[in-house]
Amino acid sequence: MQTAACACLNTGEVALNLPVDSPQNDLLIESWQAYRSRFIQDDGRVIDREDSDRTVSEGQAYAMLRAVAINDPATFDRTYSWAKNNLARLDETGEPTDLLWAWKWGQRPDGSWGTLDANFATDADIDAATALILAARRWSCPQYLEEARALLADIWEHGTVEFPNGTRQLIPGPAAAFRLEPDQVILNPSYFAPASFRLFAEVDPDRDWNSLIDSGYTMLDDLSEFSTTGLPPDWIAYNPITNTYRQLPLDYPLQSRYSFDAFRVWWRIAQDAAWFNAPRAQAYLETRIPELIRRWQYNRRPPARLTLDGSA
Repeated sequence: MQTAACACLNTGEVALNLPVDSPQNDLLIESWQAYRSRFIQDDGRVIDREDSDRTVSEGQAYAMLRAVAINDPATFDRTYSWAKNNLARLDETGEPTDLLWAWKWGQRPDGSWGTLDANFATDADIDAATALILAARRWSCPQYLEEARALLADIWEHGTVEFPNGTRQLIPGPAAAFRLEPDQVILNPSYFAPASFRLFAEVDPDRDWNSLIDSGYTMLDDLSEFSTTGLPPDWIAYNPITNTYRQLPLDYPLQSRYSFDAFRVWWRIAQDAAWFNAPRAQAYLETRIPELIRRWQYNRRPPARLTLDGSA
Protein backbone atom coordinates (compact mmCIF):
# COMPACT_ATOMS: atom_id res chain seq x y z
CA MET A 1 0.00 0.00 0.00
CA GLN A 2 1.53 3.29 -1.08
CA THR A 3 1.24 6.30 1.20
CA ALA A 4 1.59 9.88 0.09
CA ALA A 5 2.34 11.53 3.41
CA CYS A 6 5.31 13.79 3.92
CA ALA A 7 6.96 13.86 7.31
CA CYS A 8 5.55 17.31 7.97
CA LEU A 9 2.02 15.89 7.86
CA ASN A 10 2.63 13.44 10.68
CA THR A 11 3.03 16.04 13.42
CA GLY A 12 -0.64 16.08 14.42
CA GLU A 13 -3.98 17.45 13.35
CA VAL A 14 -3.85 20.72 11.44
CA ALA A 15 -6.83 22.97 12.09
CA LEU A 16 -8.96 23.81 9.10
CA ASN A 17 -8.39 27.35 7.95
CA LEU A 18 -8.31 29.36 4.77
CA PRO A 19 -5.27 31.33 3.58
CA VAL A 20 -7.16 34.62 3.18
CA ASP A 21 -9.73 36.06 5.58
CA SER A 22 -13.11 36.71 4.02
CA PRO A 23 -16.75 36.87 5.15
CA GLN A 24 -17.25 33.46 3.51
CA ASN A 25 -14.61 31.57 5.50
CA ASP A 26 -17.01 29.97 7.95
CA LEU A 27 -19.33 28.94 5.13
CA LEU A 28 -16.47 27.44 3.12
CA ILE A 29 -15.22 25.45 6.09
CA GLU A 30 -18.74 24.20 6.81
CA SER A 31 -19.17 23.26 3.15
CA TRP A 32 -15.89 21.33 3.12
CA GLN A 33 -16.71 19.48 6.32
CA ALA A 34 -20.13 18.48 4.96
CA TYR A 35 -18.63 17.38 1.64
CA ARG A 36 -15.88 15.41 3.36
CA SER A 37 -18.37 13.66 5.63
CA ARG A 38 -20.81 12.74 2.87
CA PHE A 39 -18.58 11.89 -0.07
CA ILE A 40 -15.11 10.87 1.19
CA GLN A 41 -14.68 7.45 2.78
CA ASP A 42 -12.27 6.89 5.64
CA ASP A 43 -9.84 5.27 3.19
CA GLY A 44 -9.87 8.36 0.93
CA ARG A 45 -12.18 7.20 -1.85
CA VAL A 46 -14.42 9.98 -3.18
CA ILE A 47 -17.84 8.50 -3.95
CA ASP A 48 -20.29 9.61 -6.64
CA ARG A 49 -23.50 8.73 -4.80
CA GLU A 50 -25.71 9.72 -7.73
CA ASP A 51 -24.13 7.19 -10.09
CA SER A 52 -23.86 3.68 -8.60
CA ASP A 53 -21.41 4.81 -5.91
CA ARG A 54 -18.68 4.90 -8.51
CA THR A 55 -15.46 6.90 -8.24
CA VAL A 56 -14.00 8.99 -11.05
CA SER A 57 -10.50 10.39 -11.24
CA GLU A 58 -11.83 13.96 -11.46
CA GLY A 59 -13.55 13.52 -8.10
CA GLN A 60 -10.33 12.43 -6.42
CA ALA A 61 -8.49 15.41 -7.89
CA TYR A 62 -11.21 17.90 -6.91
CA ALA A 63 -11.02 16.65 -3.33
CA MET A 64 -7.26 17.16 -3.36
CA LEU A 65 -7.67 20.72 -4.64
CA ARG A 66 -10.24 21.54 -1.99
CA ALA A 67 -8.18 19.92 0.76
CA VAL A 68 -5.07 21.95 0.00
CA ALA A 69 -7.09 25.16 -0.39
CA ILE A 70 -8.68 24.75 3.03
CA ASN A 71 -5.51 23.40 4.67
CA ASP A 72 -6.59 19.83 5.40
CA PRO A 73 -3.41 17.80 4.80
CA ALA A 74 -4.78 14.61 6.33
CA THR A 75 -7.67 14.42 3.87
CA PHE A 76 -5.34 15.41 1.04
CA ASP A 77 -3.06 12.53 1.90
CA ARG A 78 -5.92 10.01 2.15
CA THR A 79 -7.51 10.97 -1.17
CA TYR A 80 -4.19 11.06 -2.98
CA SER A 81 -3.05 7.74 -1.53
CA TRP A 82 -6.32 6.05 -2.47
CA ALA A 83 -6.03 7.28 -6.05
CA LYS A 84 -2.45 6.08 -6.40
CA ASN A 85 -3.32 2.68 -4.97
CA ASN A 86 -6.54 2.09 -6.90
CA LEU A 87 -6.53 4.14 -10.11
CA ALA A 88 -3.16 3.02 -11.46
CA ARG A 89 -3.28 1.94 -15.12
CA LEU A 90 -1.73 -1.53 -15.37
CA ASP A 91 -0.48 -3.67 -18.23
CA GLU A 92 -1.10 -7.42 -18.67
CA THR A 93 1.58 -8.25 -16.12
CA GLY A 94 0.14 -5.92 -13.50
CA GLU A 95 2.83 -3.28 -13.91
CA PRO A 96 1.92 0.43 -14.20
CA THR A 97 1.90 1.74 -17.76
CA ASP A 98 2.38 5.34 -16.61
CA LEU A 99 1.41 7.62 -13.72
CA LEU A 100 -1.93 8.72 -15.17
CA TRP A 101 -5.13 7.62 -13.44
CA ALA A 102 -7.84 5.33 -14.77
CA TRP A 103 -10.86 7.57 -14.89
CA LYS A 104 -13.63 5.25 -13.63
CA TRP A 105 -13.65 2.79 -10.72
CA GLY A 106 -16.61 0.97 -9.19
CA GLN A 107 -18.58 -2.25 -8.91
CA ARG A 108 -18.22 -4.70 -11.77
CA PRO A 109 -21.03 -6.96 -13.07
CA ASP A 110 -19.64 -9.88 -11.05
CA GLY A 111 -19.94 -7.85 -7.84
CA SER A 112 -16.24 -7.16 -7.39
CA TRP A 113 -14.87 -3.62 -7.19
CA GLY A 114 -12.11 -2.19 -9.33
CA THR A 115 -11.27 -0.31 -12.51
CA LEU A 116 -14.20 0.01 -14.91
CA ASP A 117 -12.48 2.11 -17.56
CA ALA A 118 -8.69 2.33 -17.73
CA ASN A 119 -8.62 5.31 -20.08
CA PHE A 120 -7.30 8.43 -18.40
CA ALA A 121 -9.12 11.78 -18.23
CA THR A 122 -6.52 14.48 -18.77
CA ASP A 123 -8.30 17.08 -16.67
CA ALA A 124 -8.11 14.86 -13.59
CA ASP A 125 -4.38 14.38 -13.97
CA ILE A 126 -3.91 18.12 -14.53
CA ASP A 127 -5.89 18.92 -11.38
CA ALA A 128 -4.00 16.29 -9.38
CA ALA A 129 -0.65 17.71 -10.50
CA THR A 130 -1.86 21.21 -9.64
CA ALA A 131 -2.93 20.07 -6.18
CA LEU A 132 0.43 18.39 -5.61
CA ILE A 133 2.33 21.56 -6.52
CA LEU A 134 0.15 23.67 -4.23
CA ALA A 135 0.48 21.12 -1.43
CA ALA A 136 4.25 21.03 -1.80
CA ARG A 137 4.36 24.79 -1.38
CA ARG A 138 1.80 25.09 1.38
CA TRP A 139 3.08 22.27 3.56
CA SER A 140 6.77 22.37 2.55
CA CYS A 141 6.65 18.81 1.22
CA PRO A 142 9.24 18.32 -1.54
CA GLN A 143 8.00 14.77 -2.13
CA TYR A 144 4.75 16.15 -3.51
CA LEU A 145 6.67 18.36 -5.94
CA GLU A 146 8.76 15.41 -7.12
CA GLU A 147 5.62 13.38 -7.74
CA ALA A 148 3.98 16.30 -9.54
CA ARG A 149 6.93 16.59 -11.91
CA ALA A 150 6.84 12.88 -12.67
CA LEU A 151 3.11 13.12 -13.40
CA LEU A 152 3.66 16.15 -15.65
CA ALA A 153 5.98 14.13 -17.86
CA ASP A 154 3.21 11.61 -18.55
CA ILE A 155 0.54 14.29 -19.04
CA TRP A 156 2.74 15.91 -21.67
CA GLU A 157 3.59 12.59 -23.33
CA HIS A 158 0.09 11.11 -23.45
CA GLY A 159 -2.32 14.02 -22.94
CA THR A 160 -1.07 16.45 -25.59
CA VAL A 161 -0.49 16.17 -29.32
CA GLU A 162 1.52 18.22 -31.77
CA PHE A 163 -0.28 18.94 -35.01
CA PRO A 164 1.40 19.17 -38.44
CA ASN A 165 1.46 22.98 -38.23
CA GLY A 166 3.57 22.77 -35.06
CA THR A 167 0.75 23.71 -32.68
CA ARG A 168 0.50 21.62 -29.53
CA GLN A 169 -2.98 21.00 -28.12
CA LEU A 170 -4.34 19.36 -25.00
CA ILE A 171 -6.48 16.29 -25.69
CA PRO A 172 -9.07 14.82 -23.29
CA GLY A 173 -7.55 11.35 -23.00
CA PRO A 174 -5.69 8.70 -25.01
CA ALA A 175 -5.15 9.78 -28.60
CA ALA A 176 -6.57 6.48 -29.85
CA ALA A 177 -9.88 7.23 -28.14
CA PHE A 178 -10.25 10.84 -29.26
CA ARG A 179 -9.12 10.78 -32.88
CA LEU A 180 -12.15 10.35 -35.14
CA GLU A 181 -9.88 10.04 -38.15
CA PRO A 182 -6.26 10.98 -38.92
CA ASP A 183 -7.09 14.64 -39.53
CA GLN A 184 -9.68 15.11 -36.79
CA VAL A 185 -9.59 15.07 -32.99
CA ILE A 186 -12.24 15.56 -30.31
CA LEU A 187 -11.56 18.36 -27.84
CA ASN A 188 -13.15 19.34 -24.53
CA PRO A 189 -12.75 23.09 -23.83
CA SER A 190 -13.37 22.62 -20.10
CA TYR A 191 -10.14 20.63 -19.78
CA PHE A 192 -8.15 23.74 -20.72
CA ALA A 193 -6.48 24.89 -17.48
CA PRO A 194 -4.26 27.91 -18.17
CA ALA A 195 -3.54 28.70 -14.51
CA SER A 196 -2.32 25.14 -14.01
CA PHE A 197 -0.16 25.34 -17.12
CA ARG A 198 1.50 28.49 -15.74
CA LEU A 199 2.26 26.60 -12.52
CA PHE A 200 3.59 23.68 -14.55
CA ALA A 201 5.91 26.00 -16.48
CA GLU A 202 7.38 27.20 -13.18
CA VAL A 203 8.28 23.71 -11.94
CA ASP A 204 8.86 21.90 -15.26
CA PRO A 205 10.76 24.27 -17.58
CA ASP A 206 11.85 21.44 -19.89
CA ARG A 207 8.40 21.39 -21.51
CA ASP A 208 6.64 24.26 -23.25
CA TRP A 209 3.50 24.44 -21.14
CA ASN A 210 2.94 28.02 -22.28
CA SER A 211 2.25 26.71 -25.78
CA LEU A 212 -0.87 25.00 -24.39
CA ILE A 213 -2.03 28.34 -23.01
CA ASP A 214 -1.78 29.92 -26.45
CA SER A 215 -3.52 27.08 -28.27
CA GLY A 216 -6.22 26.85 -25.60
CA TYR A 217 -7.18 30.51 -25.67
CA THR A 218 -7.17 30.42 -29.46
CA MET A 219 -9.58 27.48 -29.29
CA LEU A 220 -11.93 29.33 -26.92
CA ASP A 221 -11.89 32.43 -29.11
CA ASP A 222 -12.58 30.37 -32.23
CA LEU A 223 -15.44 28.52 -30.53
CA SER A 224 -16.99 31.80 -29.42
CA GLU A 225 -17.54 32.53 -33.10
CA PHE A 226 -18.66 28.96 -33.81
CA SER A 227 -21.61 29.26 -31.41
CA THR A 228 -24.35 31.85 -31.85
CA THR A 229 -24.39 32.38 -28.07
CA GLY A 230 -20.63 32.65 -27.77
CA LEU A 231 -20.72 29.99 -25.05
CA PRO A 232 -18.29 27.05 -25.16
CA PRO A 233 -19.49 23.52 -25.96
CA ASP A 234 -18.89 20.41 -23.87
CA TRP A 235 -17.21 18.66 -26.81
CA ILE A 236 -16.19 19.63 -30.33
CA ALA A 237 -14.44 18.02 -33.29
CA TYR A 238 -11.40 19.87 -34.60
CA ASN A 239 -9.50 19.51 -37.87
CA PRO A 240 -5.96 20.87 -37.35
CA ILE A 241 -5.16 20.75 -41.07
CA THR A 242 -7.99 23.07 -42.12
CA ASN A 243 -8.23 24.75 -38.69
CA THR A 244 -11.99 24.17 -38.65
CA TYR A 245 -14.45 22.84 -36.10
CA ARG A 246 -17.35 20.46 -36.57
CA GLN A 247 -20.34 20.08 -34.28
CA LEU A 248 -20.87 16.64 -32.78
CA PRO A 249 -24.51 15.50 -33.05
CA LEU A 250 -26.79 15.56 -30.02
CA ASP A 251 -27.36 11.80 -30.28
CA TYR A 252 -23.59 11.19 -30.07
CA PRO A 253 -22.19 10.19 -26.63
CA LEU A 254 -20.00 13.32 -26.62
CA GLN A 255 -22.23 16.23 -27.57
CA SER A 256 -21.60 19.74 -28.84
CA ARG A 257 -23.82 21.64 -26.45
CA TYR A 258 -23.24 24.03 -23.56
CA SER A 259 -23.82 21.92 -20.48
CA PHE A 260 -22.26 20.41 -17.37
CA ASP A 261 -18.76 19.98 -18.80
CA ALA A 262 -18.64 23.47 -20.29
CA PHE A 263 -19.61 25.07 -16.97
CA ARG A 264 -16.07 24.41 -15.80
CA VAL A 265 -14.64 26.79 -18.40
CA TRP A 266 -15.68 29.74 -16.21
CA TRP A 267 -13.90 28.32 -13.17
CA ARG A 268 -10.70 27.57 -15.04
CA ILE A 269 -10.53 30.93 -16.82
CA ALA A 270 -11.49 32.85 -13.68
CA GLN A 271 -8.66 31.04 -11.90
CA ASP A 272 -6.22 32.32 -14.52
CA ALA A 273 -7.57 35.85 -14.06
CA ALA A 274 -7.45 35.67 -10.25
CA TRP A 275 -4.10 33.92 -9.81
CA PHE A 276 -2.12 35.46 -12.66
CA ASN A 277 -4.09 38.57 -13.68
CA ALA A 278 -3.99 37.14 -17.22
CA PRO A 279 -5.29 39.65 -19.81
CA ARG A 280 -6.69 36.96 -22.12
CA ALA A 281 -8.61 35.45 -19.23
CA GLN A 282 -10.06 38.80 -18.24
CA ALA A 283 -10.99 39.61 -21.83
CA TYR A 284 -12.71 36.26 -22.33
CA LEU A 285 -14.77 36.60 -19.17
CA GLU A 286 -15.72 40.20 -19.90
CA THR A 287 -16.85 39.23 -23.39
CA ARG A 288 -18.68 35.95 -22.66
CA ILE A 289 -20.14 36.24 -19.15
CA PRO A 290 -22.73 38.88 -20.24
CA GLU A 291 -24.62 36.18 -22.16
CA LEU A 292 -25.09 34.22 -18.94
CA ILE A 293 -26.07 37.37 -17.05
CA ARG A 294 -28.66 38.17 -19.71
CA ARG A 295 -30.18 34.71 -19.45
CA TRP A 296 -30.14 34.89 -15.66
CA GLN A 297 -31.97 38.21 -15.69
CA TYR A 298 -34.58 36.85 -18.11
CA ASN A 299 -35.12 33.36 -16.63
CA ARG A 300 -33.98 33.92 -13.02
CA ARG A 301 -31.70 30.90 -13.28
CA PRO A 302 -28.58 29.99 -15.23
CA PRO A 303 -29.06 27.69 -18.22
CA ALA A 304 -28.38 24.00 -17.55
CA ARG A 305 -28.19 22.99 -21.21
CA LEU A 306 -28.13 24.95 -24.44
CA THR A 307 -27.53 23.91 -28.02
CA LEU A 308 -24.98 25.94 -29.93
CA ASP A 309 -27.78 27.99 -31.51
CA GLY A 310 -29.01 28.97 -28.05
CA SER A 311 -32.11 26.79 -27.68
CA ALA A 312 -32.71 24.86 -24.48
